[in-house]
Amino acid sequence: MTLVNGLPAHVLLVHVVVVLVPLTALALVAAAVWPQAARRLGVLLPALGLVSLVSVPLTTNAGEWLERHVDDDPLVRRHTELGDGLLPWALGLFVLAVVVWWAARAVLRAEGGGSRWSALPVRIVLGLLSAVIAVGAVVDVYRIGDSGARAAWHDGFSKSAHGDQGGDGS
Repeated sequence: MTLVNGLPAHVLLVHVVVVLVPLTALALVAAAVWPQAARRLGVLLPALGLVSLVSVPLTTNAGEWLERHVDDDPLVRRHTELGDGLLPWALGLFVLAVVVWWAARAVLRAEGGGSRWSALPVRIVLGLLSAVIAVGAVVDVYRIGDSGARAAWHDGFSKSAHGDQGGDGS
């Protein structure tokens, strides 16, 4: 995918990643530490993780196409390098989303069958792993987005509006 309605696909797809990866991270941590959230989210949690995971390579591939169609710029190269690092985080979110979903289902089955198996140690481990992966993914999305904004806008605007005399907005 390279163009959508005449616009570079990366410009549109990046919004999917910027919204879904942090949303998946938040849902994952909530489900990992709060059993009620895991029950309510159900299969939506791994589905959200899968859509986030699939959106990352689609966006990076569209970005690599765009990189070949803009002037050579170190800021663009830096953005591309950072973008390539998001896939492992998205994969971690997806894998943990599946594990948290599966563990919540297993606990429900165990409780329904009268078993006294305690889910607390599992929840602690999954909560810690989920928090680490979620923070890593969100920080990476922020860093990538910041570098992309700098690459796109570093010389693309004036600090004063057309017709401003003072330049301070008053």
